[in-house]
Amino acid sequence: MNIKKQFKEGLITNNPVLVQLIGMCATMAITTTLFNGVGMGLSVLVILTCCNVVVSAIRKIIPNEIRLAIFVVIIAGFVTIVDLLLQAYIPALSDALGVFIPLIVVNCIIIGRAEAFCQKNTVGASFFDGIFQGLGYTLVLIVMCVFRELVGSGRFGGGLIDITNGFRITMDGTGSGIQLFPSDYGATIMTLPFGGFITLGLLIAIMQYALKKSAKKKEAQEMADKEGEE
Repeated sequence: MNIKKQFKEGLITNNPVLVQLIGMCATMAITTTLFNGVGMGLSVLVILTCCNVVVSAIRKIIPNEIRLAIFVVIIAGFVTIVDLLLQAYIPALSDALGVFIPLIVVNCIIIGRAEAFCQKNTVGASFFDGIFQGLGYTLVLIVMCVFRELVGSGRFGGGLIDITNGFRITMDGTGSGIQLFPSDYGATIMTLPFGGFITLGLLIAIMQYALKKSAKKKEAQEMADKEGEE
């Protein structure tokens, strides 16, 4: 188990959204406010980690022929738990995310990690994989939320931050956020679905460029080292 490698993969080199290109539907749909992004990201992180641990723990007794069905049942159980907890304790977030919480059941990120990683690795490795892949997903959501809010309406932290009576974090989705410039000067299109496509496409392009540049640099270094040895 290489925790450092798993951390790097989850956040950068194997990021579920920007590199694996999965889970993009919800990513584009809910990243309109920081409140939604943080809530969705943490929900997926919790569900992904719990599912990873359970799948890894029972991987040796799961019949290969019905493994995907079992994965879906496990995921559905944890999604139901998280959904009910949100309805009970953070109803504003439950209402804001709507159908996208139940749809986590078929989220390719969670099913993909169960299939590609957890059924082949130990509980400990699967636990950290869930944490780091979830963090990578959450980070992308936060970046998209901040960018779309800021460019679209000149605001930061909508729904999550309230400064009317001093700075405070709200859990009811009513936070007005921090208005950095008048909303009239914002590019309203960024708050619409099309803005999600633009933002996600831009982030994917940046990530792919950075990874290719890093790979070329590493290859050049290896060639230089090889020539030095000769």
